[in-house]
Amino acid sequence: MRSPNPWRPRRTRTLAAAAALALTAPVLAACGSDGPGGGDALEVWVYQDGSSTIQQEVVDQFNETSDIDINLTQIPGANYQDRTRTAMGSPNAPDIFFNWGGGSISDFVAEDMLVDLTETVEEDAELSEAFIPTIMDAGAVDGRYYGIPMRGVQPVILFYNQTLFDEAGVEPPQSMDDLMGLVDTFQQDDITPLVLGGADIWPNMMWLEYLLDRQGGAEVFDRIRNGDPSGWADPAMLYAAETVVEMVDAGAFGNDFRSVAFTDDGAPTFFASGEAAMHLMGSWEYANHLTNQPEFAENDLAWTTFPAVEGGVGDPSAVVGNPTNYWSVNSQVEGERLDAAIEFLKMHGTEEYAQALIDNGDIPTTTNAESLIDSSPNPEFARWQYDMVNEAPSFTLSWDQALPASQAAPMLDAIDQLFSGQVTAQEFVDSMQEL
Repeated sequence: MRSPNPWRPRRTRTLAAAAALALTAPVLAACGSDGPGGGDALEVWVYQDGSSTIQQEVVDQFNETSDIDINLTQIPGANYQDRTRTAMGSPNAPDIFFNWGGGSISDFVAEDMLVDLTETVEEDAELSEAFIPTIMDAGAVDGRYYGIPMRGVQPVILFYNQTLFDEAGVEPPQSMDDLMGLVDTFQQDDITPLVLGGADIWPNMMWLEYLLDRQGGAEVFDRIRNGDPSGWADPAMLYAAETVVEMVDAGAFGNDFRSVAFTDDGAPTFFASGEAAMHLMGSWEYANHLTNQPEFAENDLAWTTFPAVEGGVGDPSAVVGNPTNYWSVNSQVEGERLDAAIEFLKMHGTEEYAQALIDNGDIPTTTNAESLIDSSPNPEFARWQYDMVNEAPSFTLSWDQALPASQAAPMLDAIDQLFSGQVTAQEFVDSMQEL
């Protein structure tokens, strides 16, 4: 389905300009803060990208009426998780911080570093009814809420350049056989079939996630997430690893993908330049292009679901990705500062905030999202994505966020070795079972 030229309201253009400025501005250092529990201001950390301007706007709005101000620090994506994990427990830790919920914060929960927000949510009817229950539950740890949704839903989508597809006379792939055929087609035209930000490693993981899901179904990774290492030995996992090796050897990702990063906008820029035909990426890809490559977003960018696997038992409508991102509160925040932090979190359940996400090309996780979709800068994409998530029989959380850090880090290292040819598919599977 081709993206039409979207109408972009004035507010969206303002957001885009602000985001572009934010992405080029120096990142504020948090080292000078008083740390959690110290001073009056609340230190808030967010992952810096094309959507972080919305968080700056809500901080500015909060500061207009609150006796306790918020200082927002935007941290480049390449450093975000390492910097957060290093800071937590130290005097320089943030008071409130962006995360992916689930496994991404389970270590902090185990060390009593986060405020349990369960009673806050359950005792506030307006707050508890503001968000889609499955999204709230996706970020929970052991059935308790330690985060409030603060961005849109983020399924992983196969984006493609409609102009290149039209020029080649081809259609988006419905099966993996179709996809491999497109690899040959675009290579003949000296176009990289699939851009991949391999320098970051986690974009590589998306291919394994979908291949496993399409071949073996969502229950295979469910076993892994629940602590059953036999899931890594499932034949579907070996199929996924072998297919990745086949794609790398066929030149599907080009020859230099390990030197290309997503987090510095390298992969999206390469894609928008017309040098690559497809890009498997989270739905934030659209918002980023809307901010940084608006002409490409309006004239060339198209999207489709991940192709089916012939003979696979996985449902072709299943989704992988991140249900959303969350704000969590440092347990060192107490008293009036904690009250202020809670009030800040509640602002993210309002219709005004949901509308800001819609204007930026995102789909909010609030229960009123469907009623706002028609005001999106691209209602077609918004509706397609909303229906995709709503109709999916399963929504598998990204592996590096679903698993605790002690497993996620070595898993990413092994994925890098698989894509670089340092280990075989079987060796990859064997190493994963040792986790």
